[in-house]
Amino acid sequence: MLLTWLVSFTAVGFVFGTKSAGQIPIRDGVIGGVASTTAAPVAAAVLKSFATTPGALRVVENSGICETTPGVFQASGYGDLTASNSIFFWYFAARNNPSTAPLTLWFNGGPGSSSMLGLLQENGPCRITNDSSSVTLNPYSWNTNSNMLFIDQPVGTGFSHGNLTVGTSQDAAADVWTFLQIFLKDSRFSNLAANNLALWTESYGGHYGPTFAAYFLSQNAAIAAGTLSGVPLNLKTLGIGDGMTDPVSQYAGYITYAGTNPYHALVPDDYISTANQTWIIAYTGCKARIQSCENSAGAANSNAICSGAQDFCNQYILTELAGEYDMYYVPSGSPDPYPADISPYLASIQDKIGAEVTWQQTNLDVYDNFADTGDWMRSSLPDLELVINSGVRTLIYTGDADYICNFNGVEDMIASMKTSFSAQFNQQTFAPYKVNGLLAGQFKTAGTFSYVRIYGAGHEVPAYRNGSLAVGQAAFQFFSQTMENQSLSST
Repeated sequence: MLLTWLVSFTAVGFVFGTKSAGQIPIRDGVIGGVASTTAAPVAAAVLKSFATTPGALRVVENSGICETTPGVFQASGYGDLTASNSIFFWYFAARNNPSTAPLTLWFNGGPGSSSMLGLLQENGPCRITNDSSSVTLNPYSWNTNSNMLFIDQPVGTGFSHGNLTVGTSQDAAADVWTFLQIFLKDSRFSNLAANNLALWTESYGGHYGPTFAAYFLSQNAAIAAGTLSGVPLNLKTLGIGDGMTDPVSQYAGYITYAGTNPYHALVPDDYISTANQTWIIAYTGCKARIQSCENSAGAANSNAICSGAQDFCNQYILTELAGEYDMYYVPSGSPDPYPADISPYLASIQDKIGAEVTWQQTNLDVYDNFADTGDWMRSSLPDLELVINSGVRTLIYTGDADYICNFNGVEDMIASMKTSFSAQFNQQTFAPYKVNGLLAGQFKTAGTFSYVRIYGAGHEVPAYRNGSLAVGQAAFQFFSQTMENQSLSST
């Protein structure tokens, strides 16, 4: 039943075909599937000649693209990890007090999806327009009070280029750490090293966020112990939107959501019954396969076990239950005409921002590397628990119209967590989350951990609005409260 008395969604209204908000590739007809054959990686087309500078940045300053607020510094370009591997970034200084504002990292998911999606469709200084040809200034940009750094990773994602070798979240974390060491040693950005650091991500960021944050903390500890030389990262905040973190606790959520989400059933009842049996059947069911993946750590065939679990569960549960609706915004048919395709706009400005290769929304070779290792089915929950228990303020948020990483699964994952705040959190009931007196969702908070479910929002939560609230207004409030080291509260 559509909660029309709670939610009135209005999109900015675009047409993009299958490129949409999609961050999860379809392989051999399976959403998040594993390709049956592996082709040699296809190199991105080179736009212009370049010479790398290993260990340093190559930067275009103040291109005038996207952020048009007077006096706000921006920079885009590459951090060269090696002579052959380069990560693309786009940095926007805070509109207010940039010298003391925190530094926020943003990562989209995939794996292999470009963070330009978040920049142009969600929380950046500008938003893509209806016809995909231009942008408008975003009054609810997350760089209002935070320095924002959008990063295309792993290598090969978006505008990044090089050898496509990364295939696990842990490997990706190491490259991001190396990139940040380069970034924060550059004279243009070295002043940010002492500022608070936040990591925000979505979708496959349910893996990236906890893994990266835990890796940063371990590297900081090594620096403090004198066993590693580097710039410590002053990590204070972790935010994860509609993330896939712990498959064993989240996959039953597909069954629940497909039948009883706030909008409409996605498939007939017999599909639900069949999927439920596929989930619970001993030894060969989806749950058993995920558990076998978890138990295979260190085994020679671990990658094959985990990759097989991904393909099986995504074929017979995730894909089977999606129905004829958009998996990123279920009130709509598939594909939903929102958000807009950003590729035409990026093609028109790529030279001005220093891009060196053609842009890819999702690099299938990068995705396939992760699928081959079964990284999808390896839980990042232990890392998430570690980060929360380490004192990093953490927010998890979902949109209730998202199927692909739905709130049922995320809330089941949260209920399974074992942190210093979990008992207090699980005893609570949800409270209304209001923005300027208007109901926007529901939330819980305990200690430095909070969770909020936003009504009427799809997979990319900041891209939506409900009622008379503006696009991104609810997301801007929960981002701002968390970045100010506050628990969530209604306004």
